[in-house]
Amino acid sequence: MRLDNQRESQNVEDRRGGTMLRGSVGIGTLVIALAASYFLGIDPALIMDSGSGTSTPSPAGRPARAPATKDEMTSFVSRVLGSTEIVWHDIFQQAGRRYQEPKLVLFTGATPTACGTGRSALGPFYCPADQKVYIDLAFYRDLQERFRAPGEFAQAYVIAHEVAHHVQNLLGISAKIHAAQQGGGRQAAANELSVRLELQADCFAGVWGHRADTMQQIVEPGEMEQALAAAAAIGDDRLQRQTQGQVVPESFTHGTSRQRVRWFKRGMDSGDVRQCDTFSPESL
Repeated sequence: MRLDNQRESQNVEDRRGGTMLRGSVGIGTLVIALAASYFLGIDPALIMDSGSGTSTPSPAGRPARAPATKDEMTSFVSRVLGSTEIVWHDIFQQAGRRYQEPKLVLFTGATPTACGTGRSALGPFYCPADQKVYIDLAFYRDLQERFRAPGEFAQAYVIAHEVAHHVQNLLGISAKIHAAQQGGGRQAAANELSVRLELQADCFAGVWGHRADTMQQIVEPGEMEQALAAAAAIGDDRLQRQTQGQVVPESFTHGTSRQRVRWFKRGMDSGDVRQCDTFSPESL
């Protein structure tokens, strides 16, 4: 990616090098959490804390600070976040609204969040309660080695997807969906709403990619395919086949590989958030 001229965001909080949180979590809870969140979940820490019966207090009021060590990956993450800020400020301004920038927290192992204890084993996630994106940069090694999705644009897609959950939070979409999920209906229906929310986040991530490239020409030849490969690698069907040897559509929470690629590409091709309505179509 061409990010040399992109400013670094000041909304990065580096907690790496601190004391790792310790707690008691049963293997059953871990399995449930992994199955429920898979990858790029909204706030998987909620699942972990509900299983352990404890909740780690949020570091409320703690100001974001610049990364302690300006390593190459930290700089990359800061520049990608800065790019999302430019794009979403522009989109919100055009709609007559004000965009509130999220914070991005770098951590190692585990860290306290307003949603409970965030753990690197569950992948990057967004916590709506404190409006922060959390990521252990070791995840990018898994993205390349486990998910076979190398490349900088694939890494940027991960951040853009979580920032998209922040956008959904600001627009009130997440709250409506979560309220509907708590309505006492079937679990399969709640899962379908989760799928639609995740696919919209994929589409929003594509909108960011389109607009960022239009504004600053950040995408190198062939990098579009990197992001598509990342989206395909994390489809529920593919992950279930890898982890349990069979596919159970009723338990999907993020969408199939084909769906994730389709909606990310839809946003990337159009650059139009109005093309990201995943809640109206009968077929995704």
